[in-house]
Parts: sequence; C-alpha cells; structure tokens
Amino acid sequence: MRILHTSDWHLGRAFHRVNMLGAQAGFIGHLVTTVRERGVDAVVVSGDVYDRAVPPLVAVELFDDALHRLADLGVPTVMISGNHDSARRLGVGAGLIGRAGIHLRTEASACGTPVLLSDTFGDVAFYGLPYLEPALVRDQFGVEKAGHEAVLAAAMDRVRADLATRPPGTRSVVLAHAFVTGGEASDSERDITVGGVAAVPAGVFDGVDYAALGHLHGSQTITERVRYSGSPLPYSFSEAEHRKSMWLVDLGADGSIEAERVDCPVPRPLARIRGPLEELLADPGLTRHEEAWVEATLTDPVRPAEPMARLTERFPHTLSLVFDPERSPQDPDVSYARRLAGRSDQQIAEDFVAHVRGAGPDAREQAVLQDAFDAVRADEAVREVAR
Repeated sequence: MRILHTSDWHLGRAFHRVNMLGAQAGFIGHLVTTVRERGVDAVVVSGDVYDRAVPPLVAVELFDDALHRLADLGVPTVMISGNHDSARRLGVGAGLIGRAGIHLRTEASACGTPVLLSDTFGDVAFYGLPYLEPALVRDQFGVEKAGHEAVLAAAMDRVRADLATRPPGTRSVVLAHAFVTGGEASDSERDITVGGVAAVPAGVFDGVDYAALGHLHGSQTITERVRYSGSPLPYSFSEAEHRKSMWLVDLGADGSIEAERVDCPVPRPLARIRGPLEELLADPGLTRHEEAWVEATLTDPVRPAEPMARLTERFPHTLSLVFDPERSPQDPDVSYARRLAGRSDQQIAEDFVAHVRGAGPDAREQAVLQDAFDAVRADEAVREVAR
C-alpha cells in the first residue's frame, strides 16, 4: 500500500506579515497532483490542519476545497486533530464525511478503533491518535500522572489490544501528534511541555508498522518506522534550512517500509543574514538572497538610522529586523530579550526567585512553580476546547 504522509498544514496562518493562503492553496494542489500521479492508495494528515481553534472563514473554505478534491480522487484520507485544532470543531460531521472516504479522528475515545483499508495482501489498520492533552484525557485513560508519555502509552495499549484481535498479517499505521524524543523543534511550534517534559520515547509506538507523526515542523526520521513529515510551508525563520516535503511510504506485504521524500512547492526561499548594516548592504555574497524572505540581524553597536528602509532597497522582502549589538553578555546594556533567550518559563521564574531573595527555589518550591505553569496550560486547553 502506498501512503502519502503529511501534517501541520496550519491553514490560516501567516508568515510574519505575509498572507500564506495562496501558498497553502498551492500546496493543496500539489498534494492532489501527487496523489493522482504517484499512485497513492491512502493519505494521512497527522494534525494541525488549522492554525487555531476558530480558524478564519477563508481557511475553512480552503479545507473544504481540499476535502472535495481528495474525495473526488477516490483515495481514502485519514486525518487527526493537532494541538492547534479544535478537536470538536474539526470532527463535526465526521460520520457523514467518512462516507466520502475522508476519515476524521478527533476523539480520544476512538484511539483503538481503526479505519480499515485493504490492498492485494489484506487489511491495513489506520489508528488515529489525535493530540492528547494530558490534563483533559488522564481520567479517560486511567493514568495516575498527567504526562504525555503516560497518556500516549495508554492510547497505544488500546491500539495494540485491538490489533491483537485482527487476523494474522494485518498491518498497522498510527497517526499521532506529539513531540517524540530525538525530534528537532523549531520556533514555530506551540510548547506542549507538561511537568517539565514535552517529549515521549519512540518506543511508545512499538508493535505497529509505521507511525506517521505530526507537530514538529521539520521532516525527520526518528527510526525507520517513526517519522515526521514536517509542515509543507515555513512558519518561522528557524526553518530556513528545512527542506519542506511529504513522505511517500510503501508498506510491503510483510510490513516492510520504503520511504521517499516528495518536495513541496517553495513560495519564496528564506534567508537569515547577520552583520553591521553597511556590510549587509554592500556584501556581494548576499546577492542570492535579494529575492528571498529575509530576517536581518544587525550587529552595529549603535542602532543605525532607518535600517528597515535601507535594507528593503536591496532586500525588498525583508520581514524581520533584529538588533543584536556585539557586546559582552555581562554588559548592562545587553537586552532583556537576549538574556532570556533559550530559557524556559520555569527557568525564568526560578531566576526571578533567586534575584528577589538571594537564593533560588528548593525542590519543593520548584515543584510548586511547575504545577502552576502546568495548571495555566491545562486551563488554556480547557477554555480553547470549550470555545
């Protein structure tokens, strides 16, 4: 069975000030063409179809167009909700849409109920594990600790239990939206840390033939059978080195895997340039970036006059301007943002405690702070689901 694995469309999202709807529509067209021309038997979309719980109407219209075009091909599609989606909204009409071959899996309770598709060699069971917010599903899965690993392991126990009831030789594919250990994050993913831990081990997916992952925006191979497709378009300059693609996976009769990357259309390349303004304006080596979307980091010790206006004369598609004067980290003028770069909310809070009272929090106080951050995240998740 030939499977096309994609994820993280983020329909409705912009790239800095640039409306990406046209590029997103271009990707949908590319997806449909790939399905038709490469003999795809099934499409899997591993979450974050939309960029937010209540997407703009134009994003909903584009999704509707994608569903119609995929259904017209007669190729089954399996989709799950991600942490950016409203599972309840995305799942509206799932039963009816399923009759057209578009299978939406947005409910945690259905983790152990597969979409069964067949090829010459028998059945392939597709299990959809939507994003599982630990605070919301821990009771449903009967786990004591509300963590990603615990709830995902419980969901996979249901998958393996169902798979054990299937005829011998039944192959299996799991769609999941999670941060798996070994994956490389970028700046454009929403933090899903709980209890100080965001990642789960790849071994959670043992027992299935292929795990089609979503959430991380870079295409990655965690193991031969556990892969991220990544987002089809860039959503931050941290993705400047990404090769945006989908996985074309051939699932053999014996469960063997052969995977090929299929490149996605590039609306405009990304470039990150750094240095004093005058050097950036004069450097002939930067000519190749003149038509790219540019993030420019200026290292001048004193902020130059009208830097954006001057940059856009040479780099008309400059979208981000960062000031990072080359100073010692101990320099009192080093920016607050630079001092906090790369530090988690927990670390910043602990630094604040140490600054105020002269000593950092002890283990008990660290746990209290962590519980408070987790409670805020859980409350935000509950409120988003209820919208």
